Amino acid sequence: MDDLEYGTRDKRGNWAPNTTLEVAPFWTGNWNKMGQFLKEFIWPWNALHMATALLYWVFVLPDIETMKTISWSWALYLLAVNAVGIFLLYGAIEFFYYVKRKQRTRFKYNAKFPSENPSDVFWFKSQNLDNFLRSFFIGIPIWTAVEVVMLWCFANGIHVFGWVNWQENWLWLTLLTLLVPAIHEIHFFGIHRLIHTPALYKWIHSVHHNSINPSPWSSLSMHPVEHALYFGEVVWHLIIPSNPIVMMFNSHVLGYGALNGHIGFDKLELTEETPLDSHAYAHYLHHKYFEVNYGADGLVPLDKWFGYWHDGSQEADEKMKARFRKKKERVKANQASAKPAK
Repeated sequence: MDDLEYGTRDKRGNWAPNTTLEVAPFWTGNWNKMGQFLKEFIWPWNALHMATALLYWVFVLPDIETMKTISWSWALYLLAVNAVGIFLLYGAIEFFYYVKRKQRTRFKYNAKFPSENPSDVFWFKSQNLDNFLRSFFIGIPIWTAVEVVMLWCFANGIHVFGWVNWQENWLWLTLLTLLVPAIHEIHFFGIHRLIHTPALYKWIHSVHHNSINPSPWSSLSMHPVEHALYFGEVVWHLIIPSNPIVMMFNSHVLGYGALNGHIGFDKLELTEETPLDSHAYAHYLHHKYFEVNYGADGLVPLDKWFGYWHDGSQEADEKMKARFRKKKERVKANQASAKPAK
């Protein structure tokens, strides 16, 4: 495919799409775009996460009686399945698009590959190895632990209002399933903005932001505290009347869905004629500029409402730079006022 039909490449080889990011069309009244929005909302990523949640429910998770007691047997089995699933999904994209480089730098936002830039900020000076180890030996165990506790709560009937079943509450649970991505965006914006405060950024979130040029293994490469805050999103299902299948869908939006913002390519060429949209651009801009796009991609446009939205345009660039200048001026003014008079 010719990526220059869809975007432009600067003198450094970095690629950007021609179209700018947009918030969900129901916020702007662009009802003519709802069809395309709904298609992209469901297919392929949310459909994938629901499919994996259902597969887990049928083939992986033990019966309710077993889950009433937390034991190493089923917890470790779930850990193994999570690890294999992440390895297959993340690893396939890493292998074909970063190791084999099957589409070279076509549609790649940053023309460089992480393996080309060793750095002391990473374990063993390797972003790939650092990100892989943090994901597998910290991220996936914490993710699994949260799932185990939530499933134990379900099995023992622990819930603020009570778990609900599909037979009697199918309409509400269908709506809740559709709202899961919105719940994710709200929760993620909240905890993400929190860990960008100076002290928390320095000690916690900087680990994730070491990967300025993210790749698949960057997705779950975080400080353990950030892992806990991130995967803690599923605890909302102890407050919202929910069902364990919906909870597992939300969990997979977090575990498997973390990949989306870190693919590094705008489109993946599945075949010469079949591109797959990554929906990675909004979060890529966050890794590039740090203080924009704290949420996801505008389903609930908190970034736009709070002034952090960057849609990839030159106008957004200028607004961001003006905000950064004002911030520097405030810091300088505070430092000047804090100096003792001579």
